[in-house]
Amino acid sequence: MNIENSRDYYGKVLTGSSDLKTDACCTIEAPPPAVIDALANVHEEVRARYFGCGFVAPQAIEGCHVLDLGSGSGQDAYVLAQLVGETGSVTGVDTTPEQLEVANRHLDWHRERFGYAKSNVSFVEGDIEKLGELGLPEGHFDVIVSNCVINLVADKQAVFEAACKLLKPGGELYFSDVYADRRVPAHLLDDPVLHGECLAGALYWFDFVDQARRAGFRDPRLVTSRPLGIDDAEIAAKLDGIAFHSATARLFKLADLEPLCEDYGQAVRYRGTVPGEERVFALDDHHHIEQGRMFAVCGNTWKMLADTRFADHFDFFGDFSTHYGIFPDCGTLFPLQSPASEPAPVGGGCC
Repeated sequence: MNIENSRDYYGKVLTGSSDLKTDACCTIEAPPPAVIDALANVHEEVRARYFGCGFVAPQAIEGCHVLDLGSGSGQDAYVLAQLVGETGSVTGVDTTPEQLEVANRHLDWHRERFGYAKSNVSFVEGDIEKLGELGLPEGHFDVIVSNCVINLVADKQAVFEAACKLLKPGGELYFSDVYADRRVPAHLLDDPVLHGECLAGALYWFDFVDQARRAGFRDPRLVTSRPLGIDDAEIAAKLDGIAFHSATARLFKLADLEPLCEDYGQAVRYRGTVPGEERVFALDDHHHIEQGRMFAVCGNTWKMLADTRFADHFDFFGDFSTHYGIFPDCGTLFPLQSPASEPAPVGGGCC
């Protein structure tokens, strides 16, 4: 996989999202209302050169310092800049000069549009595969996001490890990307079109889980997923037999998470205070927590809420003094072959 392929495809081959040959780098579902409002304040040239595969808009990020890996022309960065507010910041990293030129050209336009005294957005040119060499401050960022970009690099393990170092304790890597239901054959990895369409570099889901854990993210969580459509006959023939999904995952930097969902008799009660999710808070595809109801959780889920920016939005019941074994009904990790089409039921129950 050659980084030059990415620069050429996104900087020279593609002039806009209409040039894409698959829907891997397209967003199908409607964004949250806050994102729709924020998109209206993004320059039309920036929006025209958007190639993401999902919406990277994690909840409750007001005042946060956010790092956007593979920020492209800046659409997600400028949306997030509004969600974090003037006291927060967004730093975008991208390797494609043409995309960065568009993003930087409109810095002042967006500052004025947002009504900020100074811009809270900046962009850094660099390869995210060498993220640890870009001089970014370790332990500084509350949230790292990425939108259909990590699949483009060869050494994904290096990206996960560097991201973990850059996050504060309790911070999270929240990103959308493309995954495969099996390992993509090695001979397809250097195909420039398959690479540019985010397919050749798609990770087998369970390889991703293994890499994330080795990097320090001990309990990866699937947030949403959808199967990808490939309408181009030539591309479909090359990939015959492989199913692809666009998925959003969240990885928390919490050192003491356990390998499995362990039961300590704990529960949480959501206060209904996260903007945009006042009735139901969605932690992941298995945890849709209704406001005001007691919701039983495993120890890991407890810590994802109690030891992160979400703590003020919940009441917590119980502790870790008594262990009751594995949490009941703990399912298989992220079966992307049959993604959930409906949200998990609200009420009680972890996993």
